[in-house]
Amino acid sequence: MTKIPTKSELRDWISEHPGEAAKRDIARAFGIKGAARIDLKRLLKELEEEGFLEKRRKSYRDPEKLPPVSILLVQAPNADGDLYARPVEWRGDAPEPRILLTLRNADPALGAGDRILAKLLSVRHDEHQYEARLIRKIGTNPRRILGIFRTGTEGGRIVPIDKGADREWMVSPGATQNAQDGELVEAEQAGPARMGLPRARVVDRLGDPSAPKAVSLIAIHQHGIPDAFPDDVVAEADAAQEAPMTGRTDLTGINLLTIDPWDARDHDDALFAEPDTDAANPGGFIVWVAIADVAHYVTPGSELDREARRRGNSSYFPDRVVPMLPDRLSGDLCSLHEGVVRPCIAVRIVLNAGGDKVSHKFMRAMMRSVASLTYEQAQAADEGRFDDATQLFAADLKALFDAYRATRAARARRQPLDIDLPERQIVLSDDGRVTSVAFKERFDAHKLVEEFMVQANVAAAEELNARKSPLLFRAHEEPSPEKLNALRELAVASGFTLAKGQVLQTRHLNQLLDQAEGTEFDELINMSTLRSMTQAYYSPDNYGHFGLALRNYAHFTSPIRRYADLIVHRALIRAHGWGKDGLSQWDVENLAETAKLISDTERRSMTAERDTTDRYLAAFLSERVGQEFTGRISGIARFGVFVKLDETGADGLVPIRSLGDEYFHHDADAQTLMGDKSGTIIALGDRVLVKLAEAVPITGGLMVELLELNGAVLPRGPGASGGRGKSVRVVSRRPGKERTGKAKAKRKVARKRV
Repeated sequence: MTKIPTKSELRDWISEHPGEAAKRDIARAFGIKGAARIDLKRLLKELEEEGFLEKRRKSYRDPEKLPPVSILLVQAPNADGDLYARPVEWRGDAPEPRILLTLRNADPALGAGDRILAKLLSVRHDEHQYEARLIRKIGTNPRRILGIFRTGTEGGRIVPIDKGADREWMVSPGATQNAQDGELVEAEQAGPARMGLPRARVVDRLGDPSAPKAVSLIAIHQHGIPDAFPDDVVAEADAAQEAPMTGRTDLTGINLLTIDPWDARDHDDALFAEPDTDAANPGGFIVWVAIADVAHYVTPGSELDREARRRGNSSYFPDRVVPMLPDRLSGDLCSLHEGVVRPCIAVRIVLNAGGDKVSHKFMRAMMRSVASLTYEQAQAADEGRFDDATQLFAADLKALFDAYRATRAARARRQPLDIDLPERQIVLSDDGRVTSVAFKERFDAHKLVEEFMVQANVAAAEELNARKSPLLFRAHEEPSPEKLNALRELAVASGFTLAKGQVLQTRHLNQLLDQAEGTEFDELINMSTLRSMTQAYYSPDNYGHFGLALRNYAHFTSPIRRYADLIVHRALIRAHGWGKDGLSQWDVENLAETAKLISDTERRSMTAERDTTDRYLAAFLSERVGQEFTGRISGIARFGVFVKLDETGADGLVPIRSLGDEYFHHDADAQTLMGDKSGTIIALGDRVLVKLAEAVPITGGLMVELLELNGAVLPRGPGASGGRGKSVRVVSRRPGKERTGKAKAKRKVARKRV
């Protein structure tokens, strides 16, 4: 029989563990299981009513103890100059504890009345009961700087690594954290900016910035991506146990396969397909999509849940991943490893011969992946080239590809946006140096997995809509009228047409892309169409997905790396009554806030990943300064022109001052620059030859010199370097645009002269 602790024992245990203690942690500590948990709950309730315990969400703490992290109010220094603080919230019956602040050299000055967030350590001392270390001042959010530390006679200075940074920061002798000359450091603003350089204090030393593996670390710190899990989160993950079979459908007899990139760090989806034997569905297929049941391990209100919501998603870099969940979950318990039984939420989808979904059914289940395949393996098998792994499951792979080919007909009828731009892949050596930059080859195997993930996402949205359940939709709205008009003007100037005067549909944009396919404008039209799109986001309201041409769409298939998918899983659990770990009332009430938060974290990760790629590309090209490259104009701005290099996909800047001795008029609507003397027009998509003038790995910046435009030598001004023979006037290949640009320039000049 389980021994129930006394109230005194419970109070003593909670006092010895001043961090918040969940009921299940208390039960684990005393070995309480089964029906005995009811008695534990009763005791905790009585202690709470008697004032001995205070409940916070789903955990308890001793009100006579302060939590490890608390908000404090700073008091005036005593006669010895020591700084003390008092807790803002004290609910104990004993006298309020006294707290000594132990400040470090790099900490900002504190004064009486300051509210701070501090980490507390309980001590046995006559004068005070706690010592506190500053985390941050409440109500302040000092600007963070990432840069290279340079020592000086008095302290030092920080040279920021941001591309747009235009000034250095001074560091006083007591605020350097003993940083060494040339080290990468993170600092924050120290006091208001006054005359001269602004002041900063070093808060973290990050090591050698020239080390190849520091590249992604720079982006992680620069964009504030959390890359270290708190101790309590890791402890919670480490304590997780494998899920039981109880209450789940047994799918271990189905040959579910995972198909992922060769370097996949986790496996959260598995597939199986077979012909439908139902006479009412001739030529149809049954497709199973099984997704890791992360919701079983990451429950609402847990430390894991709070940290996953804060991160929003995993962030992927060429040399590392910053996961949303600790490795115990993302790389082990939640990952659908080959030959291992894992919990999942699966959907059985019935397709007809034309690839349309006839029905679907969700279930909470247990599965076992029979093989972990790469895209290359799956593609080779489809082409008749089998290895030892794929030979065993040749029939299963054939059924998967047959089902996928059936969906292509339905996809063609639906007409999702079909933008075709190559994706680059940076290949690193073991020490983190770039060995090559290539464009990823796209197989039918990639499209197969994507298509069945879309099918599962649609089924999840439709299922929850039908059950009137709250959820997070993946929303993607149509382009704005302004961006659409700009795309239409560009299409007309390139000799194509884009429908006007009707409700825009993706098929209209696909028709434009089809017109451009195979022409010199192919990449330009694809790039411009992509840029005209709005950014997708998460929302509790259903605005549809324009790009996919779908009315109902939610993210369901990647709960290991996206919090939105975890919310959808919880919604399915709650809607079907599969357990108590479904969508909580707090989840429902804060759905809009969660949607905003994870939309922002997604954009943060995208920016950090792009910056990292830029830095790696700059490092790769830094040894090729002075060489010539072909490319296309990818962006037009008042200050210059961006060129996308054919070989690597890197973007280089041509400063407008390097274009010659004439003035270039910027037409933001037409996205052109026009020379006021030569009439030269530089526009999106123009073919160019450039010389690499500068590559700065620490910022990712590339400067290039424009040599040829559409095969003609650009006229050079006196300030330009070098030359390539006789300069000629460049004639625009868009006479309509040239006349428009000239007319606009004349009007601008005329207005200035009046």
